[in-house]
Amino acid sequence: MITVLAGGVGAARYLAGLVQVVDPAAVTAVVNTADDVWLHGLRVCPDLDTVTYTLAGAVDPDQGWGLAGETWSAMTALARYERRAPEGSPAGSTWFRLGDHDLATHLYRTARLAEGADLAEVTAEVSAAWDVRCRLVPMTTDVVSTRLTPADGSPELGFQEYFVRYRHAVAVSAVRFAGVEHARPAAGVLDAIATADRVVVAPSNPILSIAPIVAVPGIGEALAERRADVVAVSPIVAGAALRGPADRLLAELGHEPSVVGVARLYAPWVATLVIDDADAGRAGEVEAAGVRCVVGPTVMHGPAEAAALAALTLAGS
Repeated sequence: MITVLAGGVGAARYLAGLVQVVDPAAVTAVVNTADDVWLHGLRVCPDLDTVTYTLAGAVDPDQGWGLAGETWSAMTALARYERRAPEGSPAGSTWFRLGDHDLATHLYRTARLAEGADLAEVTAEVSAAWDVRCRLVPMTTDVVSTRLTPADGSPELGFQEYFVRYRHAVAVSAVRFAGVEHARPAAGVLDAIATADRVVVAPSNPILSIAPIVAVPGIGEALAERRADVVAVSPIVAGAALRGPADRLLAELGHEPSVVGVARLYAPWVATLVIDDADAGRAGEVEAAGVRCVVGPTVMHGPAEAAALAALTLAGS
């Protein structure tokens, strides 16, 4: 069995490659939920949905998130009310756009949660509806929220405000995961880590996607116990993130934005780090951080490269 810590587009693409080289039924993805948000009365789980849609072959291939062939009539209609909402009211807000077809997922999820189902149960139902053969599990069914402190002293931002509304252009001085100290791993998470033949950390943002998962009490400890079997893929290539703010955020928080910085962050619970050929010259520094280094092509231009990367992580570890 393979267990993958996952968050964001990079993780979704990695998982799509992994199921080409191993039986999907043998894969469990533990997915970040700290960037979940309530919008218009609906529970939206962006990372869970991106992974689901990607594995279902339904994701928008250009964006890497959302649904292919999506339409936006509801958001266009909502904008009429946005212009009339009282100052400070989020009613009618359209800065976070929900597609017409995507809305169905959030409607179903919210209704099931209101009926008393927990997020793990609903996630299983949603992935089954999309014929996803991997097991998808939220990191926790409790509420954990990523909160970012702007460097200019402005009020703290929620993840989606930072990432979507302000297009992650805000310099950050601190990140916290509100509520994580009271959270518990979702059912099956600790067992998936303990019994896996290999635990893979997908090429996701170390601060915004992976750190929240590891911060859930019990998960970090479980990973440390399996450290020899944990392999991570660096999301940083030649000092830069392929997409998103991972490189800038690492630097803003005092970490080196490089494969070496990633190795130092992950070293307490990761034994092997896969880095791109472009960073081959830094392999010695990665190993000096206490992490075994595997070098190979890590940029997933398409399904073939994603499958090759998945095979590398399993063979190279």
